[in-house]
Amino acid sequence: MATVHQIVQTDNAPAALGPYSQAIIANGFVFCSGSIGMNPKTGEVPNGVEAQTEQVFANLAAVLKTANSSFSQIVKTTVFLKDLNDFVAVNNVYAKNMNGALPARACVEVARLPKDVLVEIECIATVSA
Repeated sequence: MATVHQIVQTDNAPAALGPYSQAIIANGFVFCSGSIGMNPKTGEVPNGVEAQTEQVFANLAAVLKTANSSFSQIVKTTVFLKDLNDFVAVNNVYAKNMNGALPARACVEVARLPKDVLVEIECIATVSA
């Protein structure tokens, strides 16, 4: 049986920086591409890991809403950090935005991220019927 994929696109989150989609809906799940802390209106990235993480969550919220999903429906996240020393600061913003939701998660330190940001987060969530 063929899987039907639906591209998710919103102007309320940064456009993809390459040949990929902001997210894809397939088989009742939304697969969100990595989101960075770039303001979708100005293209600017705020200073500091907390401010960038807040913008990441604003961007993910916009994509999830467009996909008829939400933070409470996330089942898996991956957090990419430029510096693992920012783990606690990112965790604090993450916990506040997830509001008690505890999806499976991985967190890794990477050498470099797009636009030289400090944090990137991707997620998988269920889609409301």
